[in-house]
Amino acid sequence: MTLGSNSNFPRTEKRILRFKMGPFALALDTKNSFAASSSATDASGRKMDNLQMVPKKFFASINNEEEKPFDFLRILFEGVIAGGTAGVVVETALYPIDTIKTRLQATRGGGQIALKGLYSGLLGNLAGVLPASAIFVGVYEPAKQKLLKMFPENLSAVAHLTAGALGGIAASFVRVPTEVIKQRMQTRQFASAPDAVRLIVSKEGFKGLYAGYGSFLLRDLPFDAIQFCIYEQLRIGYKLAAKRELNDPENAVIGAFAGALTGAITTPLDVIKTRLMTQGSANKYKGIVDCVKTIVAEEGPPALLKGIGPRVLWIGIGGSIFFGVLERTKRYLAQNRPDNATSKKD
Repeated sequence: MTLGSNSNFPRTEKRILRFKMGPFALALDTKNSFAASSSATDASGRKMDNLQMVPKKFFASINNEEEKPFDFLRILFEGVIAGGTAGVVVETALYPIDTIKTRLQATRGGGQIALKGLYSGLLGNLAGVLPASAIFVGVYEPAKQKLLKMFPENLSAVAHLTAGALGGIAASFVRVPTEVIKQRMQTRQFASAPDAVRLIVSKEGFKGLYAGYGSFLLRDLPFDAIQFCIYEQLRIGYKLAAKRELNDPENAVIGAFAGALTGAITTPLDVIKTRLMTQGSANKYKGIVDCVKTIVAEEGPPALLKGIGPRVLWIGIGGSIFFGVLERTKRYLAQNRPDNATSKKD
């Protein structure tokens, strides 16, 4: 590659060109190198200042622009808004299917389920879903981007798995009480969310709001990690094949597939979590292991797959709506950032 003295680089522009040289990259500051006087006849007289040795990145290639800094607060804010919006939309749309699934799993033996009051507890549930979804994506997005910068490209799946688990842990402190109240109301144990909170705390103590917390983490941490990893990896592969950004329908289809597959895999964990959360003060099950043994002994192994149909349908459609709304909201926020508005005016 030759650098001519008549190059069209502006006099005031400062650009860094990196040339790979073994384990290091040679960085040349072009601010003055290309601004040499045209009267200089000796090529060896060109000024090449600020010669630096820059460590070579694992998957770096020749580039002529510096990486943008990691803006944690902006990523956090946009993740919170996008996650909260997507969570509320999908929960409202699919709440009846979730109610049917919960009643199927909570019913012991061959009992019949009631199809009335399928929206029972929705408003109280949204009060928990909004902050929980906002917290999850608010943690997931900056964690994902930070981990992707740390890991080599061939380990991007590990970054997505880890970020999903971190988001799940952060959101669990809001998700679990919300889930306990929702499922108690779906099984018609309480008439309203305030009554549910008051009676659960009075009968079972504050820890009653976190009934089944261990089983919840057992289900949701693998679920969040696997679902988001499948979704992100499919998006990466599709974008590489299509050589363009994905549109909303494509994001929705990938989200549906990731959700349905993950929902089917984690159904036994969901059954265990539902039984522990809805048993109340009866304490029929002493823990996760005892719950599994009791279900298998009394109802047989197929009972661990109860509600798999509604669950796969619910999470598949939910994944389509959630990821479609999530990506659309993220794109909208990115297009309306203050720095973008300023650059448009200029």
